[in-house]
Amino acid sequence: MGRRHKRGRAVNGILLLDKPIGETSNRSLQRAKRLFDAAKAGHTGSLDPLASGLLPLCFGEATKVSAFLLDADKAYRCEAKLGVVTNTGDADGEVIRTREVPKLDRQQVETLLQSFVGEQDQVPPMFSAIKQNGKALYELAREGIEVERKPRTITIYSLELLEFAEDRLVFDVHCSKGTYVRTLVEDLGEKMGCGAHVTALRRTRVAQFRLDDTLTLDDLALIRDQLGVEGLDAKLVPMEEALTEWPQITLSDDAAFYLRQGQPVLVPKAPTEGMVRLFESSGTFIGMGLVLDDGRIAPKRLLTQA
Repeated sequence: MGRRHKRGRAVNGILLLDKPIGETSNRSLQRAKRLFDAAKAGHTGSLDPLASGLLPLCFGEATKVSAFLLDADKAYRCEAKLGVVTNTGDADGEVIRTREVPKLDRQQVETLLQSFVGEQDQVPPMFSAIKQNGKALYELAREGIEVERKPRTITIYSLELLEFAEDRLVFDVHCSKGTYVRTLVEDLGEKMGCGAHVTALRRTRVAQFRLDDTLTLDDLALIRDQLGVEGLDAKLVPMEEALTEWPQITLSDDAAFYLRQGQPVLVPKAPTEGMVRLFESSGTFIGMGLVLDDGRIAPKRLLTQA
């Protein structure tokens, strides 16, 4: 039998999608992939169906930078209801407990929020995609099974209270990878003595990418109708923009050749440590490198040459 050909076009770049409420991240990815007629695509960290907002989608060679976006800081706008606890930590779950909300003023709530700023251990929720013995925790939770979860070290960089009235509060949070805002809200509710759950969540930033620069699925469909797939391609962000916090290294033609063969190379005036973005002398982005202890730059993840 002949080798099966991949369906779709070779599309490379990052799409900043505004994921709609009520749809899984994978469903949104597949819809966008079909609109682009792309052969290969992946997302950079799921958003719950209840959540909306920025979901970077990586097409083609850009999937090689998706892991670095997974590790990036993120920001959210969250709305929470006080006095009601659900089994999922959000409005999609079943109510399991209600309590009276204590009389608190805005300053007291702000003080409580600030107590969560900083590095801390957080226990992931049962309703999460984390796998244990090959099975997602949410699958176990739906079977009524609860298992012990190991705490994860996370960092809350900032919390800003935007609105507070009776049993409702809205805040912005800037946090590290692996942070569950649902768990943060549950912990805040317990500290307030009444419990709480998320009623709305919108991701506003991933690394340096912001919600203001996103497109909806409806936007994409309209662009395709009017301009075709070429119009969609023009909306993609170059993959190297996911790594703008890393130093840029421009390689000589010889250095680029040897690095593509998997050999570390010495680059004058290069950084002395960390990850770097690698460019050919022509300005073409070719991948990611790591500075070794001896100062040479080794290939970490390179793009496939056309």
